[in-house]
Amino acid sequence: MQHTKPLDLLGIDLPIVQAPMAGVSSPAMAAATSNAGALGSIGVGALDAQAARTMIEAVRTATSASFNVNLFCHAPARSRPDAEREWIDRLQPEFAALDAKAPERLTEIYRSFVIDEDMLAMLLEERPPVVSFHFGLPTPGAIRALRDAGITLIATATNLAEARAIEAAELDAIVAQGWEAGGHRGCFDPDASDEALGTMALTRLLVQRTRLPVIAAGGIMDGAGIAAALKLGAVATQLGTAFVGCDEGLADDGYREALTAAAGTVMTRVISGRPARCLANRFTAMGSNIPDAAVPDYPVAYDVGKALNAAAKARGIYGFGAQWAGQGAPLARSLPVTGLVQTLAQELAEAQT
Repeated sequence: MQHTKPLDLLGIDLPIVQAPMAGVSSPAMAAATSNAGALGSIGVGALDAQAARTMIEAVRTATSASFNVNLFCHAPARSRPDAEREWIDRLQPEFAALDAKAPERLTEIYRSFVIDEDMLAMLLEERPPVVSFHFGLPTPGAIRALRDAGITLIATATNLAEARAIEAAELDAIVAQGWEAGGHRGCFDPDASDEALGTMALTRLLVQRTRLPVIAAGGIMDGAGIAAALKLGAVATQLGTAFVGCDEGLADDGYREALTAAAGTVMTRVISGRPARCLANRFTAMGSNIPDAAVPDYPVAYDVGKALNAAAKARGIYGFGAQWAGQGAPLARSLPVTGLVQTLAQELAEAQT
């Protein structure tokens, strides 16, 4: 099925996927994107099955078009009590400066879809049109059940080996996530050496070396970027940072202001425990000299990271947030979703003439 009507596979008219940004992409954002002819997405990896069902129902209330539901497939965190205690102690001065108390212990705040049978049962009942995976793949049994339910399945790859694993698992498409991309790296093993392939090189590599349709992701902010990825053989593009400033999103005021003033991004694991590209802020600066091995596993590290951000926000300080953004952040625009999608489509048409 190489590149055979891939947009029909996704149920869209435009080669644009709004990235499933957990904590930012709301049902309203996803529905507006889908209604505009692109693929809207919600990220439910940080939710339990009932909360995820509620989000899916909210999207369905606002659109009859196709949409995507994204899950996290990370390996469950290892218990590292000493490292976790040391991590809390390391951040204690930051809490003290905010007149706040650090957590006494850390917990695994998100459950991986790999072991979440309730989430799988819910998806089989709700049958969203598209389901996507980040950080790896679910079990073969889960893939088989979702495929048998008629759901289109896609997953993120950051290199050729991961793409070939997705192909071997018989999914329908691959998201080629370049080094430029904002948010969490989709790498299957966060401790393995990262090839750090850029979006365009990775896209071309996967187009040539795999049989599945490729969706390019990372640093794409306008129609010219979309056109460039399509020319390299991608069937569609996934944009996240471009949507962060949209009215329908859940980004807080500090995140939006930081995006508007974006001076650069940093790849860091200190916020969550996995490598992720973030706007340079107080948290990334604090973590610039901390070795990866000192950071607890994802999402255990995120437990204290979220607590520190909450304490800071309560005092009007936004510099400890997970302000995920790609290298194209300076090109971000603040528009309603419909206006952004229409602008992207117009720019794409102009770039292709």
